[in-house]
Amino acid sequence: MSKGTLKRFCRLACASAIALAATGAQAAETLNIGFTGPLSGGAALYGQNTLEGLQMAAEEINSSGGFQVDGETYEINVVSLDDKYAPSQAAVNGKRLVQQYNAPVIFTPHSGGTFALQAFNERDGFVVMSYTSVPTVTEKGNELTVRIPPTFTGYMKPFTKIAMAQNGKKVAIANATHDYAKYWTKAFVPTWEAMGGTVVADNPMDYNKSADFYTGVSKVLAEKPDVMFIGGASEPTALVAKQARELGFKGGFVIMDQAKMGEMAKIIGGYKMLEGSVGVVPLTLYEEPGAKAFVAKYHQQNDGKDPTTEVAYNYFALYSVVQAMQEAGTVEDATAIRAAMGQALKNLAPENNPYGVTEIDANGGMQADPNIATVKDGKVVLQRISEVLAD
Repeated sequence: MSKGTLKRFCRLACASAIALAATGAQAAETLNIGFTGPLSGGAALYGQNTLEGLQMAAEEINSSGGFQVDGETYEINVVSLDDKYAPSQAAVNGKRLVQQYNAPVIFTPHSGGTFALQAFNERDGFVVMSYTSVPTVTEKGNELTVRIPPTFTGYMKPFTKIAMAQNGKKVAIANATHDYAKYWTKAFVPTWEAMGGTVVADNPMDYNKSADFYTGVSKVLAEKPDVMFIGGASEPTALVAKQARELGFKGGFVIMDQAKMGEMAKIIGGYKMLEGSVGVVPLTLYEEPGAKAFVAKYHQQNDGKDPTTEVAYNYFALYSVVQAMQEAGTVEDATAIRAAMGQALKNLAPENNPYGVTEIDANGGMQADPNIATVKDGKVVLQRISEVLAD
């Protein structure tokens, strides 16, 4: 057990013992919250990071005495099941979480899992909390879905504009092969071409089954691109970038938002290896008060380790669910919980909302104007999407 985990466990145990001794209160009711995501295989780190955010929020809520809804006190039990990034297994897990654990809310960190759960969530009465930026997860009109991050389509024009200005107009596609990567490619290529660029190579690779990408990377580099479009989970994406540099690539990377620059930089020895790249911003660089408070708290609990975007967004999302349950006055009625999400965001404490999200659209998509990151001279430069497009 890590020091950070041990600290959180001790805090939880002590706080619970003190609360019971002081009040003599009966034990709180247990509320199961479901999670299905990749906890093994190439995307395991990604799945574990999303789960960690949920567990961190649950531990805080439970250690403070739980939360009250309609006169009852509840503590959260996060039930996590491994789906290995497979939509079919996510569906199996979803049914189990509903039938065996009566979970009114199920989190999943991939679009394939989201679509699988959407096949029956309205019928079975549970909210899908989807950590994916694929816009169609909410555009299809499922009334019990919440999309946690902003849509990836908002990144297309600013990413393309920056990458072309810094590197050139020839791009090679070398991203992953899973559904989310395919959605990104389908939106990215037309945007790149519409803005005057050309695609000189197209060779997606299975990031989940290999750590040796030299053959695939060599194939796209043979076409002499100025930019490589890469992305999947952070760890294999970092290896693709590293192996491209080792093979002599001097250009930049457009990094799909699933991969996080902060994690990648640690794996491959710093931001210098990502020179000329554009991607999403490491949370540690955000200036918002909620982000700074969250990072400080995470550092304290984890011996200075930096939190990932997945941890922070899912931490925020579980607090949002709890706030929505309190606003709705129920922990069981999925329709009422989903309907209360907008008010919940407005009333959520800033320290539990690192990205300052305060709105949700009619289809269930969280709304934000996020920063994006570019690497210049080995350093990360931040710009809002709205600022890039206004230039």
